[in-house]
Amino acid sequence: MKTTVQLLVFFFCAVSVCAQPDNTISISHAWKFFQGDDAAFAKLVFPDAAWKEIRVDRIWEEQGYDPYDGYAWFRMHVFIPSTIIANSYLKDSLRIFLGKINNYDQTFVNGFLIGINGNNYIHGQFTDDSFTKAPVILWDKERRYTLAADDPRILWDAVNVIAVRVFDQGGQGGMYTGNQEVSMTNIREYFRLVTDRENFAFVGDNLTKTIRTTNGSSSLTITGRLIVTAVNKVTRVEVFYADQELTLLPLTSQDFLIEIPVQDESAVVSYEFDFYGAEEIEIFAEETPYVLTPLPALKPRINGAQITGARPEHPFLYQITATGKKPLRYEARKLPKGLLLDPLTGIITGKVKKPGDYPVMITVSNSEGNDQRELLIRIGEQLALTPPMGWNSWNCWGLSVDTDKIIASARAFVDKGLKDHGWTYINMDDGWEIPKDREPKRDAGGNILTNEKFPDMKSLGDSIHAMGLKFGIYSSPGPLTCGAYTGSYLHEINDAQSYAAWGIDYLKYDWCSYDNIAKDTSLAERKKPYFIMRDALDQVDRDIVYSLCQYGMSNVWEWGAEVGGNLWRTTGDITDTWESMREIGFSQTRNAPFAGPGHWNDPDMLVVGWVGWGPSLHPTRLTPDEQYTHISLWSLLSAPLLIGCDLTRLDPFTLNLLTNDEVLAINQDPLGRQATRAIDDHTVQVWIKDLDDGSKAIGIFALHEMNQEYNLDLRKLGFTGNERVRDLWRQKEVTITDGVYSSIIPGHGVRLVRVMGN
Repeated sequence: MKTTVQLLVFFFCAVSVCAQPDNTISISHAWKFFQGDDAAFAKLVFPDAAWKEIRVDRIWEEQGYDPYDGYAWFRMHVFIPSTIIANSYLKDSLRIFLGKINNYDQTFVNGFLIGINGNNYIHGQFTDDSFTKAPVILWDKERRYTLAADDPRILWDAVNVIAVRVFDQGGQGGMYTGNQEVSMTNIREYFRLVTDRENFAFVGDNLTKTIRTTNGSSSLTITGRLIVTAVNKVTRVEVFYADQELTLLPLTSQDFLIEIPVQDESAVVSYEFDFYGAEEIEIFAEETPYVLTPLPALKPRINGAQITGARPEHPFLYQITATGKKPLRYEARKLPKGLLLDPLTGIITGKVKKPGDYPVMITVSNSEGNDQRELLIRIGEQLALTPPMGWNSWNCWGLSVDTDKIIASARAFVDKGLKDHGWTYINMDDGWEIPKDREPKRDAGGNILTNEKFPDMKSLGDSIHAMGLKFGIYSSPGPLTCGAYTGSYLHEINDAQSYAAWGIDYLKYDWCSYDNIAKDTSLAERKKPYFIMRDALDQVDRDIVYSLCQYGMSNVWEWGAEVGGNLWRTTGDITDTWESMREIGFSQTRNAPFAGPGHWNDPDMLVVGWVGWGPSLHPTRLTPDEQYTHISLWSLLSAPLLIGCDLTRLDPFTLNLLTNDEVLAINQDPLGRQATRAIDDHTVQVWIKDLDDGSKAIGIFALHEMNQEYNLDLRKLGFTGNERVRDLWRQKEVTITDGVYSSIIPGHGVRLVRVMGN
């Protein structure tokens, strides 16, 4: 059996990193970079000494280079010794791994093209169109290129030049994973341990999952030993062990059913496959989900924000959100003049003429009882009085979004109960417009046209509103969107009028091709397009929440409210990795003073559930504890909560993440304060958020992969030590001793509590 130490090594050792050092050459450093384009840059003898050095573990914009749509080149000089052939089990092919590239690439070795967008180049197979018209979602595709060992393009025992031509579209560019390498192909290249076809399923007292082993070789038979071990992450007790001899004939596969007892914390499941005869080991580990959120009671409970706003004489739509045994009946006392409540659906509609604050007493009842709570309706000039909560199509469907997927997502909000917890917006991202290579893009009056996937926007909006939900859309201030569809440049008034006619409630306005319009990178040029669309939105008779998406350039949090934004992206795009989520979430420190009702810092969308940027999806690569951290941190940050997964495939674990009303209440607190970091001792961070009722929410985060035994002395944070402490995920009060809250925090996990006076 495996020891605990071995299991931890297995978990934190990625397959590519675990390759034998004597047949792998790291090329993660010493790259040269130039923004521009010239075919000569690919040549072996091109003089690149004057080029600047660049890191390849982050996009070029984060290193001071201009954010523009266009070509740039990376060059790397690397000595490739023939000894790596002798040290390899398979000796037929050389592999060049470049990680991920944003957005498209052509890769050359010693002046010869070897690959395009992750596909090996075969002469005559690709045209230029396959490069420049590739889908924008290729930013998330790993680039692996192979050459036969006897390929004359390789210079064995000599310096080789790898040149990568990158075309950036949409504001972020370059290689960015930091794990680039050259190696011989090995038998692991043909063996696949497939664990992401499905999530662990809760079946009685067990978690079950079918894994698959596959041999992709047409000639090699793979033999070996598969060992599966599961250990409780916190207690370190082994809860599952299996040992299986395995023979995989060419192009065959074999499935295995894993059954693990349900745990109070994650279990670390380690898969090891020892290849007989090859002296190679395939290692992978994952963590099992565990549910903390209690099921809703049968008696009604009113959830969601305690305040909502609209502008005078603009259409008003609000869904009273409550859980409890259906059917529910809704009442509202002292509604302002002009508003009506449907007592069967809980949807409030109408228009209010007179500005002001209107306290409304809401009652929800059923056969088990009732619940009451005050809702403050504020009629004025400010929207988004709490951070928007909803769904956006991009992180799952990318450019493959269509009307059916939007409607299915809205229905999932209703059918799976998300609407009952305050989730409101159904936001359609890029891909609804006419693409750049088709005409006409607009009608004779300058009004934007939709593509065949969206034949009737007004009907789509009406369907979403009828469910008590709100409808969001996407555009760009440039002539093209990030996906190369029609943007709003020079047609802002037309588009704002179209949005109002369709019933749009939310606009995500993405910088994208405006790089080609802006005169320079000055603050005035960064503000200009957002002022223009803000003026256009102000001229229509509809409330449209305004989301600025320009990746935090020029410290947008300092001026986002000035240009009329209700929220603004503070970072580049998030991906479903710990590295991405950690770097984005825990960097939200300078912008806290600029968050508040009506204007929010947006660290990007949620990456839980099934994601993939369309059309192929996979379960998020975040572990369960990393997902608890994700939701907890975004709630403390008063961040907009926009789900990015396929809502039709929500499992009990993901629903548990998205329907904990005590956690969501931290995000929706009417005070609107963003949490700040109070303690940072490198392995643990403590973040504190002031709440409207005088209590405080505290998140204790383990940034290290190891579990952390942590004692938080509340008195050192300004408390008396006599307060009550409530575990928000478990929804129960916990005992503290002498003012100290003690807990074991799982690696990359969190403890989220609320500290209240007695």
